[in-house]
Order: sequence, then C-alpha cells, then structure tokens
Amino acid sequence: MLGTWATAGALPAAAAPDPSPAAAGAPASAGLLAAMQRDFGLTEAQAEQRLATEKKATAVEPEARKAAGAAFGGSWLDAKTGKLTVAVTDGSAAAAEAVRATGAAVRTVEHSAKELDAVKARIDKLSAPAGVGSWHVDPRANTVVVNVVEGQRSDNDVQAFVSRARAAGPVTVEETPEAPRTFAAGTVGGDPYYTGNVRCSIGFSVHGGFVTAGHCGGAGQGVSGWDRSYIGNFQGSSFPENDYAWVNVGSGWWTVPVVLGWGTVSDQLVRGSNEAPIGASICRSGSTTHWHCGTVLAKNETVNYSQGAVRQMTKTSVCAEPGDSGGSFISGDQAQGVTSGGWGNCSTGGETWHQPINEILNRYGLTLHTA
Repeated sequence: MLGTWATAGALPAAAAPDPSPAAAGAPASAGLLAAMQRDFGLTEAQAEQRLATEKKATAVEPEARKAAGAAFGGSWLDAKTGKLTVAVTDGSAAAAEAVRATGAAVRTVEHSAKELDAVKARIDKLSAPAGVGSWHVDPRANTVVVNVVEGQRSDNDVQAFVSRARAAGPVTVEETPEAPRTFAAGTVGGDPYYTGNVRCSIGFSVHGGFVTAGHCGGAGQGVSGWDRSYIGNFQGSSFPENDYAWVNVGSGWWTVPVVLGWGTVSDQLVRGSNEAPIGASICRSGSTTHWHCGTVLAKNETVNYSQGAVRQMTKTSVCAEPGDSGGSFISGDQAQGVTSGGWGNCSTGGETWHQPINEILNRYGLTLHTA
C-alpha cells in the first residue's frame, strides 16, 4: 500500500521507504526522465540535456538579475537556444553588458519588472468578476496579461474590469478555455490523505510534517492517511488570498525527502528548492493522476477562484484533476510548489497553478526535508 499513499514521503511506522532514487549527483531519477520523455516527446539524452540546461539557467538567474539592477525587466528560459534570457529596459547599455557577462542573453524592453509589478498590484486591488480567470506579468511580452474565460469577453462586468485594468498600465487580454477551480475531491478509498470527506495530496516533507494546499483543510482539523490512521493536524492554513498549509506528523508516522512515483515511475529525491525560470520543465505528482510534466508558463499570477482570489501563484502547462490538490511540483530534484488548481484534465489537457514552496516555508518558518 506504500505506493498508493504519499507524494511527500510521510510513511506509517509499519512501512519501510523504498524510493529507488537516482544516485547522488545524477540529474534526475529514471522515472522523472521517463515522464519528461512521455510528456515532451524527448529522447532520454534530450531529457538529460534539458535538465542540465535548466539547472544552469536556474543558477545564473539570481546573478543576472543582480547585474541588471533597476533595468531588470524579467527573465525566462528559451527552450530553443537553451539560454536564460533577461529583459533590460531601453537605454541601459551598461546593464545589458553586465547581464551578458553572466552568460545570459539580453532582450531590450520598454518597461521594467518593477513597473509591471506595480501595474499588477493596482489590478490586484480591483474586484474581479467570475468571467476573469487570472492575471500576471508576462516578461516576454513586457505587459500584464489578463486572462478572460472563453465566451465571457462581452460580459459587462468583464468589460468594466478590463477597462479599469488597462487604466492601470500596459495590459494585454487573452482568453482561457475554462474558469479556474481547485482540485480537492470527495472521499475515495485508498488514496493519500483525508480531512473529513475531502481527499488531497501531500506536497513536500518538512521537518516535523508536510506542506500542502490551504483549501484542503483549516487550522486545527485532523488529517488521516491512506489507511485512515491518524497523522496529525493542520498547524496553519490560508485560503483564499493564499493557498498553502502545513500538517504536523506524529503518531508513528515520519517524513522522508522523496516525491513518490506511484509505481509508474521511479521515485525522486528532493535536494533543494531553487526556483526554476519561466520556460523550464516541471513535473507534478498527485494522488489522482500521478506523474505529469509540462513547462512553467508564468509567475506571480493572481488566480480568481470562485472562493476568492489567490495571489503569487505559478502557472504551468501541467494537467491535474480533483484529488491532486496539495501535491508536489518538482523541477529536476528541486521542489517548486504545491498544487492549487487549474482548468482542464489529464485526458484533454489543461493548465495548473502551484503555490511556490519557498513562500510557504518562509511563511511558517519551516525547513524543507532534503536528501
């Protein structure tokens, strides 16, 4: 039953972890490589090369951001060239040269990241109607993108929201096929953890417990595992505005730094939480749909769920379904975040948001359990 329970690696005392992880220093487990080959149409060698490229870009990004200074306009990974691209504002030749010296490519743009973040912050203060799905800063387009649910663009409330958003600064309107929703589910026997009649997925082990999605349970609520034995309680939970929570682990349960592969792929060791850039590959593990991969599409996106807006989310092209909420998003061996919600499914495709892991760790003063 071990493979049917945990995505973060908390195990009942009667079970023994059998993660079959990649060897220390290897770029990824065989399972992660297999998932990337399946979802990206890559060979094993191409998947390994992509992970190596993304690891380098992730390491370069903080240095390039610092080099750009006030001229920084955002960054993303160009999958075709394999290089991190950094936007700098017009007239910043010195900043551009400093960025190039880090090994990153440079694109000149009109607006700085600080300016665009300020535009998004002004839009965050607006009350969004149900026909508006989300909004985020797009560094490649150098604008704030407002996503309107397909077929709702002519709605009076949507038009009024878009007009107010445009007044805040540079805005581009795009359409999304469906309204965003969270991915909690009703009770299904044998799956990872339960809060009442809600089933969700564990995200990542932290010292003393695990992190997951806030909409899965409120502070103080009890949590049981796949075998319905008691694990612990929600020690902190925030939803909406945020979508994160953490649960303490006790009563004979413990934590390990592993994201499980559900018997479909090999399990993956978690070695850190360096944030992958836009354009990087990312994979998700959840109790309903198991392993799926995609790319990072946007960061710091505000998502307008029916329960209320959730801010600072990362959007991906990875699919998910009810019950996957709270599960692990990982890039290579680096933890990225916990599954919140999205649209679509894993039969026809869709998009999914996660709440970044480092925000959760900082909010609750937690330490990620790493290998």
